[in-house]
This record gives sequence, structure tokens and C-alpha cells, in this order.
Amino acid sequence: MESLLPLALFAFVSSITPGPNNIMLTSSGILFGFQRSIPHMLGITFGFGVLLALCAAGIGSLILAVPEIHLVLKAMGSAYLVYLAWQLRSMAFRQDEQSSAKPMSFLGAALFQFANPKAWVMAVTGASAFLPLVQPVWLAITLFCIVFCAINLPCVSLWAGTGAVLRRYLSDPRWQRLFCVVMVLLTLYSAAAIWL
Repeated sequence: MESLLPLALFAFVSSITPGPNNIMLTSSGILFGFQRSIPHMLGITFGFGVLLALCAAGIGSLILAVPEIHLVLKAMGSAYLVYLAWQLRSMAFRQDEQSSAKPMSFLGAALFQFANPKAWVMAVTGASAFLPLVQPVWLAITLFCIVFCAINLPCVSLWAGTGAVLRRYLSDPRWQRLFCVVMVLLTLYSAAAIWL
């Protein structure tokens, strides 16, 4: 059980640092508020939990070992991030139509984890370095997923909460546009970083 502390620290550091999920949640918090972003947050944690279980079972390493599958995942992840950047750019200049926009759904957020390169790195690294040494193996995988997800959810919620707080200060359309431009650039950087 002493292996849980390093796992918890890794889960915290990898979950709280910027990445595609956290950028999207900050944007969602600003555009839709915290409450409407809850399905997005829960979808991230659920989808990531499934990805963790698959990687801990060895499937993640197998997928990443096949270059063609890895290439498809990278392409899907970067294509989605470019699409997201386009949506953010559009929102910056269509304030009157913003009310028709919708936050990401639970299912969309869960499925995005399989195209999210940071999620793959977190899951494969976590499973290979921090899987608890308990028997049977299914108990180790379950414990690994519970600890990681229990830490991940508050971390991603903090990003959505930060966006919701920033929402109050971004009532001026000029600041909204500036923020959207910054978020577009960060999202495009995340899309490019997949290939570095």
C-alpha cells in the first residue's frame, strides 16, 4: 500500500498541469459556467478511467507499440484540437450567437480521452510505473483506477471552476476576444505538440 502515495502524487501532478482537457474545461467554464460543464468533467474522468484500466491490463502498451494505430490516434487528437480551436475562434467573433453553443457532452468528453495524447501518456506511464503490487491483478487495476480518478476529478474541476470565475471578469467583449485568442493559440499549440 505504500505505492499509493507515489501514485497519488503522479496522478495529481499529471492531472493538474495544462493539457487539452484542462484547456477545454477552462473554456467551458467561461462560456457555459461551472454547472453546465459538469457532464464534461465527469465524462473526462469516466473515459480516462476506462483508458487507465485498458492500459493497466496491457492493452495500452500494445496499441502504442503498433505504429499505425498510434499514428491514427495522434491524427484524431490533433484534428479534434484544431476543430476545437476553430470553434473557439468563432465564439470570439459571434457573441450574439453564443447562446446556441453547447458544452461538450459526457459521451463526447469520455470518447475524447482515446484521442487525447496527454491522457495516453498519463495512463501508460501510470500503469507501467505505479500499478499497486497487490494480488489479484484485477484488484491492483481497480485500486489504480480509483485512486487516479479520485484525484483527477477535483483537478479537472478546478480548471472548469477557474473558467467560471474568469467568466465574471470577461463581460467586456474585448476581453472575451482576447481570452479566446489566447485559448485558440494554446489549443493549436497542444495540437502541434502531439507531433513533437
